[in-house]
Amino acid sequence: MLTIISGTNRNDSMTLRVATLYYNILSQHTDNVHLVSLENRNVWETGTDLTQLEDQYFKPSGKFVFVLPEYNGSIPGILKLMIDNSDIRNCWWYKKAMLVGVADGRAGNLRGLDHMTNILHYLRVNVLYNKLPISRINEEIDMEGNILKPATQLVIEQQIEEFLKF
Repeated sequence: MLTIISGTNRNDSMTLRVATLYYNILSQHTDNVHLVSLENRNVWETGTDLTQLEDQYFKPSGKFVFVLPEYNGSIPGILKLMIDNSDIRNCWWYKKAMLVGVADGRAGNLRGLDHMTNILHYLRVNVLYNKLPISRINEEIDMEGNILKPATQLVIEQQIEEFLKF
């Protein structure tokens, strides 16, 4: 099972559009892919919402795709709280992850990708070396989630291909 996590709880975010784009592409390769949005989810404490996510998605998944918007040079606090409050051993240990950075600026959340890599390594998660920073996201993907540039389509497809073999 493969789970894509949109790493913000902001409503109508570009992050969720990118996560949905990855979901649509990955769904062409496997039937066992799921998309988790943190919108309207109480994951800042261990409770019903987080337990449901753990049981339905995190524990059974062997692979994760984290779509990470840039928040103050790193990742959103809500994502870190979700991880911190989860059953770490059963949700994350010895699993695999792929990281996608999303930013309106020119670095594509490089610092956030590095920070998340360190967090995941601490949690014993193997992270795919090909971490994709998508810079100037509004020039790369439109408001409907369509890719605007062929080069972006190519690097996304290459990253996904590598992750499926990982």
